[in-house]
Order: sequence, then C-alpha cells, then structure tokens
Amino acid sequence: MSMTSSGEDKKIKFPHFDVVSDESDHYYIKSSKSNKAQNCFKDGNSSTYRSIMKEWKILEKNLPESIYVRAYELRMDLLRAVIIGAPGTPYHDGLFFFDIVFPSDYPSHPPKVYYLSRGYHMNPNLYSNGYVCLSLINTWKGRDSSEMWTAKNSTVLQLLISIQGLVLNDQPYFNEPGREKHIKSESWLMKSLAYNREVFILSCKTMLCHIRTPPKNFEALVYEHFCSHGESILAAIKAYGDGKAIVGQYQGDSQKSSRVNVSADFQNKLKKMCADLQMAFKNLSNSNTPNQVAKKQKELAKKKKGEKAKEPSSGLMQKIIGFIKNIF
Repeated sequence: MSMTSSGEDKKIKFPHFDVVSDESDHYYIKSSKSNKAQNCFKDGNSSTYRSIMKEWKILEKNLPESIYVRAYELRMDLLRAVIIGAPGTPYHDGLFFFDIVFPSDYPSHPPKVYYLSRGYHMNPNLYSNGYVCLSLINTWKGRDSSEMWTAKNSTVLQLLISIQGLVLNDQPYFNEPGREKHIKSESWLMKSLAYNREVFILSCKTMLCHIRTPPKNFEALVYEHFCSHGESILAAIKAYGDGKAIVGQYQGDSQKSSRVNVSADFQNKLKKMCADLQMAFKNLSNSNTPNQVAKKQKELAKKKKGEKAKEPSSGLMQKIIGFIKNIF
C-alpha cells in the first residue's frame, strides 16, 4: 500500500523542517496584524527576529523522525507542526496538528499553541476547542516554577517533544491533575484502559478528517503517512476488536498477549471505524492526489528557484537564509 510519486518507486520527499508560502488556513492568521507588532518580525536587527531565527535553526537540525514543522515565508511569527502518535500509546499512527504563533516580545513570553482537534476531545490537555493546557506555555500553573516557560532555556522543540512525550502518552487518563496519585490503583487503571479505548476511536475519527481535508502544506505527508501505515492501523483495529491486544499496545502479529475482554459496544465501534478507514485508505491509494501534490511541489520549487535568481539581495528570504547559515 505504499505510495509512489509520478510512477517512480520512491516516496514523496517531505523534509522535517521547511519554509512555505501559504499560511491562509493557519488558526492565528489574523493575529499580530498591527504595524508595530509586525515590524519586530521583519527587522533583522530586532531581538524577536533573531530569536525566531534561532528557533528555526534548532528545529531544522534537531527534529525527531516523528515531528514535522513548517514555517512561513511572509509570516515569521507563525509555525505549524504535526506530531505522529508514538507506538505503545492509544495515539499510535495518528497525526496531531498544532498551530503556533510567536508573541512580539518572544522569548520573554511563550508562544501560543492551538490544537487542530477536528472537534474531538481525546486528552485532558487537548480540548475540542483547540485549547492546549500545558505548564511550558503557561496555560497551566504546573507543579512548580521549573515547569513553566523561561526565556533563557525554553524552546519550541522542547514544547513539541513535551507534547509528544508527556501529553500523547500511554496513559493519558492520568494527565488530569490529581489522578496521578492513583496510578497504581487497580480500579483506576481499569478507568484508564476504558479511557484509552475511547481515545483510540477518536484518534481514528481524526485520521478520517485529516485524510478528507488535510491541512495546507501537509497534504503530501498525510497521503504518504496513511498509505504507508494503513495496513498496520487496520491490523491494530482488528487485534483490539478480537481481544488479542490491550488498546494502545498492539505490536504486530508476533506479539504475545493474553486474551482481553472486549465489550460488544467497543467491537461495534471498531467494526465501523475499520470499514470507514478501509474505504478511505483504498480511495487514497487509488487517488491521483499524491501525484498532483508532488507535481505541484516540483512546480513551486522550480518557480521559487527562478524567483530567487531574480531576487535582490535585500529580499526577505535572502536575509533569512543568510541569517540561518551564519547563526550561532
């Protein structure tokens, strides 16, 4: 089920960090519109500008395999990131998108973060309205001040890795403050397992939403990801439905696990999700859209290359590229 581009036997290349031109569907597109706010993002000598360039450099060099980020050519204050759900969690193989905006006094204050929820609430820290509750961005008080944002040490990379490891974890039920003290209680562990079952269903529904309307600049990644992982996702759904694996712990056909009791209601939900996703994956693999995306990317790259040759040395992107090369 793996996808190729233009009939070639290789996947569409999707770099982990890149600068793109279309920010039109970004949640924070209307933020920082005043001239005063925007000047600090255009002035190469401003501390805000230089701080964001450092962030770009850190992201470009250090993003893990499971996180991708896009910055915007004309809106340096905006970023969009996607985190791939980790194995061993109820979020495995899911795509989780976050829109980020830098404040004009960055890094004195943390960036704002919006979660593209598609209307689903599948984590105590991630709300259906897009609110992200996390001490690192000062939207939750945390246990002590060391968990809060600091201008000297905190970074966007740290933020994204924290969301992946601390929020999208194997037992998200215990993310809710106060529940962590019950993490060894058998009755509370049963509640956690029930929560994981709900989370997995919602994660599957979110997959369908991303396939049908992928966020801008991530179309190729969405197609590539689900064409590559579709069979594994369907196998996990079947294993959970047959009671062969605990939700979030599917490790493939070779895994050894005792039988798990599965309710009829959960089985029915899984059957529906399996049918819906199977159809979506089939349509995806038969679609010309991945090839169209690849073709469009090549055309844009060619166009940008031509524009770059004509661009005066004082152009915004010329300055950005030069800054990145010389930073640190």
